[in-house]
Amino acid sequence: MTTFVDRVELHVAAGNGGHGCASVHREKFKPLGGPDGGNGGRGGDVILTVDQSITTLLDYHHSPHRKATNGKPGEGGNRSGKDGQDLVLPVPDGTVVLDKAGNVLADLVGHGTSYVAAQGGRGGLGNAALASARRKAPGFALLGEPGDLRDVVLELKTVADVALVGYPSAGKSSLISVLSAAKPKIADYPFTTLVPNLGVVTAGSTVYTIADVPGLIPGASQGKGLGLEFLRHVERCSVLVHVLDTATLESERDPVSDLDIIEEELRQYGGLDKRPRIVVLNKIDVPDGKDLAEMVRPDLEARGYRVFEVSAVAHMGLKELSFALAELVAQSRAAKPKEEATRIVIRPKAVDDTGFTVTQEADGLFRVRGEKPERWVRQTDFNNDEAVGYLADRLNRLGVEQELLKAGARGGDGVAIGPEDNAVVFDWEPSMTAGAEMLGRRGEDHRLEGERPAAQRRKDRQAERDEAQREFDDFEPF
Repeated sequence: MTTFVDRVELHVAAGNGGHGCASVHREKFKPLGGPDGGNGGRGGDVILTVDQSITTLLDYHHSPHRKATNGKPGEGGNRSGKDGQDLVLPVPDGTVVLDKAGNVLADLVGHGTSYVAAQGGRGGLGNAALASARRKAPGFALLGEPGDLRDVVLELKTVADVALVGYPSAGKSSLISVLSAAKPKIADYPFTTLVPNLGVVTAGSTVYTIADVPGLIPGASQGKGLGLEFLRHVERCSVLVHVLDTATLESERDPVSDLDIIEEELRQYGGLDKRPRIVVLNKIDVPDGKDLAEMVRPDLEARGYRVFEVSAVAHMGLKELSFALAELVAQSRAAKPKEEATRIVIRPKAVDDTGFTVTQEADGLFRVRGEKPERWVRQTDFNNDEAVGYLADRLNRLGVEQELLKAGARGGDGVAIGPEDNAVVFDWEPSMTAGAEMLGRRGEDHRLEGERPAAQRRKDRQAERDEAQREFDDFEPF
């Protein structure tokens, strides 16, 4: 049964925004008391957050589809809908977020680091928020925006200072178990280690982490054995330790050839050439192993390697190795540039930036692309003529009609707003009419232009009283 997963494809869906409400306040003797429709709630986000207690992506391997909750629609009485709840997904430290094309979207290192993988949709405005001096009682509301739908790839890269690399059964798990408090599975058959093991080592005043990377074999960088799955765990390590078996029972192997093969795999994987290296000749507690270690040590030192002879079983040479690794880790940390606080960069838009583009395609269709026009189209209820007229007003004020004229559009030409796979297409006419004009000029409402019946009756009665008073004043007795 799979217990460790370091690469998954995750399908995330943010919550949809709630629709706005079109409502009119009504009470006794006030048949049209004004708009009181509330706004819709915001859809929930899907957020990836580093959690130190999580060490694997196994949960997302079994359940790759995750969705946040939707926002609630607005209601009458100026009651706004409830926002959708954000979905927080805990991931291990060192998780890299990529898109399906392999582009890095985020590198999550450090407890609490987060990334919004899918953003929830905005809630639609109710007719109370859309009211103005010219549009006193809108008979429509805006729709909520749909939330983002994204497919992302999560890759786990172990965050450690030192990586132990070498052939299967070279003694890496035994070495990490005696250097730290880690308790990996240890056996005398190849590929005993199926997951990276992490341990914490204290050497003097230096505390560092050490990782046991599963055994590599020739062709690991091309996917043979377990190598390709776990070579990514070496990328973040600042020091590499070659653990060489000096007591192998395989006649065709020896420490020098093992080192050459692993170095070649690291070179082909790329990006690991300049890491500091230490060579550990393990299993010197075996008589033949001690003799072989003394034989190959001069050749390895001649290549520029620092060589340590150790025995994980007999606890020989471990203190010297531990302090040597601490020294290299300290040097690597000192060489790294100091992290600076994140700088807030403000990039104002150019004065002539309209926020949208108009292009003519090969078939003669004019396509409008931009954040505002596309968002406004998504929020429009096309079954409501007044809402369509409001959209036309907004597009006209933004300058879309003017840009269409500059691009050569004529009455009757097709215009699409949005991407090819999800666009609204219509036949364009300059000074677009959309049916809302039947209610009057666009943006106005005839329902409030005349007096209400009760007010008109009061004015009529007052006029009658005034007329009677004038007649009385003009009356002259005989």
